[in-house]
Amino acid sequence: MTESPIPLDTTQGYCPPTAVQFSVFLSNKVGKMLDLTEIFDEATVSLCAISVHEASDHAVVRLITNDAKEARKILKANNFPFSEHEVLVVELSEGHSLSRMCLYLLGAEINIAFAYPMMHSSSDASAIAIAVDDPTLAGQILRRKGFKMLGECDLSY
Repeated sequence: MTESPIPLDTTQGYCPPTAVQFSVFLSNKVGKMLDLTEIFDEATVSLCAISVHEASDHAVVRLITNDAKEARKILKANNFPFSEHEVLVVELSEGHSLSRMCLYLLGAEINIAFAYPMMHSSSDASAIAIAVDDPTLAGQILRRKGFKMLGECDLSY
């Protein structure tokens, strides 16, 4: 496993590590979720988070892997329609709870569009994927408050 790269500085300061979330569009039929998850069983890519949003005729499956480049190839090769979105992965630990994270982001008027738990990271601590309207500012705030931010290379299975 490779070490996390040191986050880059920008003209605004700290630039947080991020992960790519794939939103995969599936018809709402029996077996489609199995079709999607099986393609990752046979690959070197691990599913690290998954969230399903269902409607009457389709479902949107949000997923994060430990290798976005390879996951993109797999999804394209298997003709799964998808989009991509940058998300923050925040480690939650004693003193750095979900409610504190929300409080700090609220204080900066940063909206959390959606969030869901991670299944796997390189540590034993819990982690959550969050989509926010300003990932750089959110990462800067959370880092100043002592939260650990994880990038794709910190995700494992």
